[in-house]
Amino acid sequence: MAATFARPCDSARRPHLHAPIDSAHDRRELDAVHAREFAEFERICAARARPGTVLEIGAVPSPHSLLCMRALARAERKIGLSLDGAARFRDFEIVGGNANAMAMFPDASFDTVLANSVLEHDPRFWETLGEIRRVARPGALVVIGVPGYTAPAPWKRAVDPLLWVPLVGSWMRRTSLLAATPTLVVHRYPGDYYRFGEDAMREVLLAGLERIEVTTLMFAPRIIGSGIVV
Repeated sequence: MAATFARPCDSARRPHLHAPIDSAHDRRELDAVHAREFAEFERICAARARPGTVLEIGAVPSPHSLLCMRALARAERKIGLSLDGAARFRDFEIVGGNANAMAMFPDASFDTVLANSVLEHDPRFWETLGEIRRVARPGALVVIGVPGYTAPAPWKRAVDPLLWVPLVGSWMRRTSLLAATPTLVVHRYPGDYYRFGEDAMREVLLAGLERIEVTTLMFAPRIIGSGIVV
């Protein structure tokens, strides 16, 4: 089964991927999530990206594409990859294809490779990671964003005393509440397979890269990592 790529806010306008937005409140929440992720990608690329050729895996022909970032305005060429097929938007083109096998791109083609809200929907994400390594030039910047999980939140220590309250404590023990940590709700586009921790970002998704940086955003964590190809 082919990997599935969603736009940065996980709500691409695709018949086979799209989950309906039920209310204006849902739309505002998605826009807020997208804005924070977009800003972090912008910060990383402004500080670390080289002028040159940029690839976004999971690009869409809209302002939501990471290829629209101001930090990439000086790029020589910007290319997106999508299962939806070819398209053009502003100053970039999108080619149709599967990131598990990017045969349309020669080795060492890109100076920057971006992927946000993609790998959790890709049942064979390790093949995509291998292709990212192949098409990125030595010295290229790779930036990946995924939904994740973190250490237990501080509020859990505050509710520890409730364990000794009749009924409440019993319910908390039965549900393993204090052993849980928040993560992004399941969102099948069409599948939703993975969540990643900060260790996975450093040691799996960015394995083999240098100068790795990892940032965790928001309460249901989004983990964004970057590194330089050797």
